[in-house]
Amino acid sequence: MKRTIFDADHDMFREGARRWFINEVEPQTARWREQGFVEPEWFRRAGEQGYLLMWADEAYGGAGITDFRYEQILIEECTRHGDIGFFLSLHSRLVAPYIGHLGTEEQKQRFLPKCASGEHILGIAMTEPGAGSDLAGIRSRAEDKGDHWLLNGSKTYISNGQIGTLFVVAARTVPDSRYGLGLFLVEDGMEGFRRGRNLEKMGLKAQDTSELFFDNVRVPRSHVLGDPTQGFRYLTTFLAEERLINACWNVAHAQTAFDLTLDYVKERKAFGRPIGTFQNSRFKLAEMRAQLDAIQCFVDQCVLQHNDGQLTAEVAAEAKLLTSELENRVMDECVQLHGGAGYMQEYRICRMFTDARISRIYAGTSEIMKEIIGRALGLDDRKL
Repeated sequence: MKRTIFDADHDMFREGARRWFINEVEPQTARWREQGFVEPEWFRRAGEQGYLLMWADEAYGGAGITDFRYEQILIEECTRHGDIGFFLSLHSRLVAPYIGHLGTEEQKQRFLPKCASGEHILGIAMTEPGAGSDLAGIRSRAEDKGDHWLLNGSKTYISNGQIGTLFVVAARTVPDSRYGLGLFLVEDGMEGFRRGRNLEKMGLKAQDTSELFFDNVRVPRSHVLGDPTQGFRYLTTFLAEERLINACWNVAHAQTAFDLTLDYVKERKAFGRPIGTFQNSRFKLAEMRAQLDAIQCFVDQCVLQHNDGQLTAEVAAEAKLLTSELENRVMDECVQLHGGAGYMQEYRICRMFTDARISRIYAGTSEIMKEIIGRALGLDDRKL
């Protein structure tokens, strides 16, 4: 179905991004997956292209472009022609806005230009061994020591954990309050901050994921974001955009898998004819085509609502839920249509299948998305 949310400027931006991902990024992806991380220089190269923190004011190194459609285009082109583990959007749109919206002028001047250039690589440290989707269960703690905060605790499953140089860390600041959290900027090299190993994952092989440890880390007051007791509210406020980012990734990933499979079934023959001409293949692909068109329309409308400041947490949860579930169904069908080839690592669809499995877990599991949507319907057992 023809997409109508983009204009000529968006199309021109897409052509440039597509060329960069095809010519520069795609040749690196096999090495990234093998070694388990993207070299930091590629964030600097993305910064040189103007692809990082596009929303930031020019004074902070950005382009002052707040239109989320440009980020959506980067997500789609990176997914199709790069690697889904090259987490540019996590850096630019998931973590950096905490500094952009909560930071003081001094913090923005100090950190945002280096984030826009790729000199700093960002990560966000929320998840803990005993607290995943339950942010209020965070046990890492920060104690106010007057001129600094003393940070202790550990985090796990942190994206950009190996290559990151600046992390937004959530820690408990009010011991007797379930929601009394603060957000702290921890830089690479701070005494007491260390990383664990690069964790081995089922998929997303190019994306480094680590444990982080904080042992009496002295965090200057200049590295506190906003009110040090309102971190829980800040985290939940920014989760809607995180889930929209994931929805864009999910549908782009599923669409890429569909296109690869359509090409494959037109060429692969069985019993003397292309396997795509068998009724089962036609029906499977027809069903996926209809569902992908419907979901893409929904996600595109979510992007427009987000641009207008109207995207709610509940609708963002719907987008994340529907796209992640569809992505995984599409991957499974596409592997099946590839037959034995779909089980071989040399075929991209095999790698995409394992990459996709995380989408129903990170940024809030499908079950948590259903909770958010259900409670918005007034079905909260705490109130009934």
